Amino acid sequence: MGNRKFTRRRFLAGAAVPAVAAGFGLRISAAAEAQAPAPVGVGPQPVGITLEVNGRLYATQVEPRVTLLDALRERLKLTGTKKGCDQGQCGACTVLVDGRRVNACLTLAIATEGKAVTTVEGLAQAGHLHPVQQAFLDNDAFQCGYCTPGQLCSAVGLIAEGRTHSDAEIREYMSGNICRCGAYTNIVAAIKTVAHA
Repeated sequence: MGNRKFTRRRFLAGAAVPAVAAGFGLRISAAAEAQAPAPVGVGPQPVGITLEVNGRLYATQVEPRVTLLDALRERLKLTGTKKGCDQGQCGACTVLVDGRRVNACLTLAIATEGKAVTTVEGLAQAGHLHPVQQAFLDNDAFQCGYCTPGQLCSAVGLIAEGRTHSDAEIREYMSGNICRCGAYTNIVAAIKTVAHA
């Protein structure tokens, strides 16, 4: 560098040139972006599907990645099915698809097209509670009630599967449905009431 001393003034002057150039470049790129055509769409585009829920057909538009849980709650406004962990671990979102228990938060809505979905709203018929719903009331099988819709659907599926031979079997096959209030003893009693009727 010869006789030139490194000073604060020289440092600031040297640093200013790249900063100005970078700012100028940003202005040019912003102007170029303003002239660029708008993107066609971000993410998957909605597709039309028809869902059969509780014996009724619903036509709706969903992105292919939308879960059955979100379609039920957000598109169809059937909010009886609860969103708990959203990871398939708590069972609050359990519904029946063609009579089988599924976690709605892990099931894509488009995968249920052409299948019969039953939610807690569809258990009662002609103004009469489903026997499992009545048994939950009679046995005080809930406390806060948040998990109850999933527990009810799971219990209906469990009874249809014939997995009610003992308390231990009922507990094992209902283990995917968590009750944070701890009403398990009464839930088992309610299921046994219906299964053995």
